Amino acid sequence: QVQLVESGGGLVQPGGSMRLSCAASGITFSINAMGWYRQAPGMQRELVANIDRGDSPYYINPVKGRFTISRDNAKNTVYLQMKSLKPEDTAVYYCYVDGGLDYQFYLGQGTQVTVSS
Repeated sequence: QVQLVESGGGLVQPGGSMRLSCAASGITFSINAMGWYRQAPGMQRELVANIDRGDSPYYINPVKGRFTISRDNAKNTVYLQMKSLKPEDTAVYYCYVDGGLDYQFYLGQGTQVTVSS
C-alpha cells in the first residue's frame, strides 16, 4: 500500500521560509514525477511544482524564483523549499507521485501552510 507522508507545514510570517518534505513508502513501481499541489480555501487545487526522473523541475509562474523542488530517489522523498513566502501562498499543500507502466498516481493527505503576520 502506497503511503505519502508530508511534513514541515505550519505558520510563517510573510517573507519567511519553510521546507516541506514528503516521503513515499510502499512503492512497487518506477516513479516518474514527484511534486506538489496546493489548494487554498474556495479555490481549485493547482499544481505548484514537480520534478521528473531526470531531475527536470517545473514551477507555476507565481512561485518561480521563490520555490525550489528537489527529490532523493534513494529515499523516495520529495522536498519543496519555499522562501519569500506571501499570504497568497497560504493553502493546504499535497505531495504526489506518479509512474509505472499503468500510470499510477498517489496524492498525500496534505499539510497546512499559513503565511500571516
